[in-house]
Amino acid sequence: MQNTKLVILGRDGVLNHFREGHVTSAEEWVPIPGALEAVSRLNHAGWHVVVATNQSGIGRGMIDMSAVNAVHAHMNKLLQAEGGRLDAIFFCPHTPEEGCDCRKPQPGLILDVGRRYGVDLGNVAMVGDTLRDLQAARAAGCQPHLVLSGRAAALSVAELQAVLDAVPGSTVHASLGEFADFLQRRDGIFDSGSGALG
Repeated sequence: MQNTKLVILGRDGVLNHFREGHVTSAEEWVPIPGALEAVSRLNHAGWHVVVATNQSGIGRGMIDMSAVNAVHAHMNKLLQAEGGRLDAIFFCPHTPEEGCDCRKPQPGLILDVGRRYGVDLGNVAMVGDTLRDLQAARAAGCQPHLVLSGRAAALSVAELQAVLDAVPGSTVHASLGEFADFLQRRDGIFDSGSGALG
């Protein structure tokens, strides 16, 4: 499994439009234009894609597991219509006050993904739309990537720079589609045998 090509994505703000009050029903899960197609392209290029998401609405009693499952069934149905798939969805149900080790920016959720797939997380790109996503990626040893399709879109230039300064080595993309382009280009260079990314 060490050779598994794996990408970890946040959910809200990466795949779907972020909602301040949490996504509590399938109808509220609205995909960001181009995001599902980007997952499909990654799949067809040989990448396994998993989601790692904070879902404190569960711990707050705003959504129960049957509703979470309905949201994810809706998400997967829309993704399948684009020819894509998610291998798994990892989520933290806890509130910030619970002090768990799986709520991003803590790395526990991402480390769970690494254990499940038996991969070196240093070879895994993780995509999010917040500072805490980048911090979780860095703490787990992943390659941190920020997309400007969610909460990061509201940042000023100075605020964005502060986020990047907090997690050096992060890469910024306008969207998940642009990230997929980046990864496919990089993968193509690697597959060419040039050794540039070796």
